[in-house]
Amino acid sequence: MAGAKEVAMVTYRGIFQEVEGALGMYSDGYRDQSALLDLDGSDAKALGVEAGQPVLLETDSGKVVVAAKISEEPHPGIAFMPSSPWSAQLLSGEVGEGGLLELKSFRAKVSPASPAGAAVTSIEEIAERIRAP
Repeated sequence: MAGAKEVAMVTYRGIFQEVEGALGMYSDGYRDQSALLDLDGSDAKALGVEAGQPVLLETDSGKVVVAAKISEEPHPGIAFMPSSPWSAQLLSGEVGEGGLLELKSFRAKVSPASPAGAAVTSIEEIAERIRAP
């Protein structure tokens, strides 16, 4: 079994995600456009991850399972993820240098989700985490 790899995470807003979000944040379409990690092909290969496979993302602040997308453009060591409730689970909420939340770039550990075939974290589970004291 492949191990884990630390990557630099960069978040972004996508047009398709915006369209699906307008139709409903609890929809399958919104999840499919938001719970997604765009990995470099060589990083995915080193992890033993294929397109569509669930991957676990972990930081000191949280963890979440999302679907892998394999990029055709090389960007080793850097992964891209839409700004969403899924990426927010990985953020500390701490204010960094310059007084800004570190929303656009942070480090995370990525590994194949276990057990094999684990499901992408549902928006309902994320909502429960947010409600918890």
